[in-house]
Amino acid sequence: MILTLSCPDQRGIVAKVSAFLFERACNILDAQQFDDQETGQFFMRVVFDADDADHAALRAEFAVVAEALSMKWTLRDRTSRYRVMILASKFDHCLADLVYRWKIGELPMEIAAVVSNHPAQTYAHVDLTGLPFHHLPVTKETKFEQEAALWKLIQDSQADIVVLARYMQVLSEGLSAKLAGRCINIHHSFLPGFKGAKPYHQAHARGVKVIGASAHYVTGDLDEGPIIEQDVERISHRDTPEDLIRKGRDIERRVLARALRYRLEDRVLLNGRKTVVFTD
Repeated sequence: MILTLSCPDQRGIVAKVSAFLFERACNILDAQQFDDQETGQFFMRVVFDADDADHAALRAEFAVVAEALSMKWTLRDRTSRYRVMILASKFDHCLADLVYRWKIGELPMEIAAVVSNHPAQTYAHVDLTGLPFHHLPVTKETKFEQEAALWKLIQDSQADIVVLARYMQVLSEGLSAKLAGRCINIHHSFLPGFKGAKPYHQAHARGVKVIGASAHYVTGDLDEGPIIEQDVERISHRDTPEDLIRKGRDIERRVLARALRYRLEDRVLLNGRKTVVFTD
């Protein structure tokens, strides 16, 4: 099982959690912790075996400990898989990469649905066999209705996590709020520079020496959500905008895949406008 928690820092948190698990014959396999001295918040992730334990009873009993320490916490069976909805637009490299990683078992998830504002033939070379595909076209005039349909689909498919895999539509503040802490976006630049349209052309015009990508949680503030993962790659004066786009696609794929894997493994904890990420 995987236990994650955050709470106001105080002495004895690790001892109380460890004692709780020991008393119930649970074996700790991995434990990571972080004390944010700026905010006074404590964060922890514990992986443990509880083969002989009643999982429902374990949750109920830990709730007492959590309440006493004012914890926000989750306790999940490692064999269970999150249901993930992937949203994409015309650019399909991130969609294709996530589906491939899922097929080979690298991303332990169930794909609840693939949704796009473009028709299915846009992805003719991506193997979506057996995956539910939904075409939800959108215009400026129909955005409200399209988002209502999208939200209903999220609920009906029981999606735990929503991934914007280069989905080139800005989610409304209302939908962003409903998806707080469970919607991941890949931003095609290294935040906070070069936002908006044609970021690689902007980077080329400025003569940058590195380009990058950022995966972050979606919030009502466009591209300002808590960052989960980032990466960069060096470039030179010889690189054209097309070279930057090609290299950028590679960065976007690996950054989004890492961010999603961290979330699937309960490694990401919110810390205000930031995240605590317990990497492996």
